Amino acid sequence: MTDNRTWLVTGAGGMLGQDVLARLSQSGERYVALDRKALDLTDADAVSAALEEHRPDVVVNCAAWTAVDDAETREDEALAINGDGPRHLAEACARTGAVLLHVSTDYVFAGDATAPYAEDAPTAPRSAYGRTKLAGEKAVLATERGYVVRTAWLYGTGGPNFVRTMIKLEGVKDTLDVVDDQRGQPTWSADLAGLLVELGRGALAGTAPAGVYHGTSSGETTWHGFTQEIFRLLGADPDRVRPTTSDAFVRPAPRPAYSVLGHGRFAEAGIEPLRDWRTALTEAFPEIHRVHLKENTA
Repeated sequence: MTDNRTWLVTGAGGMLGQDVLARLSQSGERYVALDRKALDLTDADAVSAALEEHRPDVVVNCAAWTAVDDAETREDEALAINGDGPRHLAEACARTGAVLLHVSTDYVFAGDATAPYAEDAPTAPRSAYGRTKLAGEKAVLATERGYVVRTAWLYGTGGPNFVRTMIKLEGVKDTLDVVDDQRGQPTWSADLAGLLVELGRGALAGTAPAGVYHGTSSGETTWHGFTQEIFRLLGADPDRVRPTTSDAFVRPAPRPAYSVLGHGRFAEAGIEPLRDWRTALTEAFPEIHRVHLKENTA
């Protein structure tokens, strides 16, 4: 056990939440895991009671409304989870003295930049989802011990995501048309989990100041380039993945054309930014593929 401190993880049943729990367990940290059935973040009294009961030193909020397109017509519901939920957590953490690590998104930016977004770059969300996530950020940053960690293009073993979808489609499609005019940073949820734990320790040690951090892999690619790499790892011909434009896949919520995030603040805090996305994907892929095969042959 590490210094008898306690971590509380909300959204513990999701892909990132599961990876955070695994990393805490590997590190010998004591933790409390609360999924959405165990804690409704939209209920301020329930949030306050949970923190009073468990008295955590660090709260990692992995809970979120992530249905980007649905938020366009259900913004109030998304705001209750993405905006009010973090506000309730921030207020409860302020009362108990806990550090709050809140996971946010690249969608708070307009997505029209040509160089990586710095942590203090102006926000300008173009979707309901982005607006609700920005509301949560503002609530967390209004406290002295609030940390916002923006991520993007997240994939892993514990839930549906782009990598698992492409593995499935490779097996049933001769060719695949994938968008090549959106740039970002594929990020393994296990890598992000490790970064969150390291940031929480830095917060407790006083070496990582509160504020905004960017938790994405290094390097950048397009969805087309990402898919080609997935095909290579499958042993499939990457030329079966054909480039197309966003106009071919019109969706209710606009997608950022440029989601590349800079990592300057982690360096300032003495924490190594995440590794290159290709390196991470190569390590993550065998387990993701194994889980895919298991679920599709059961």
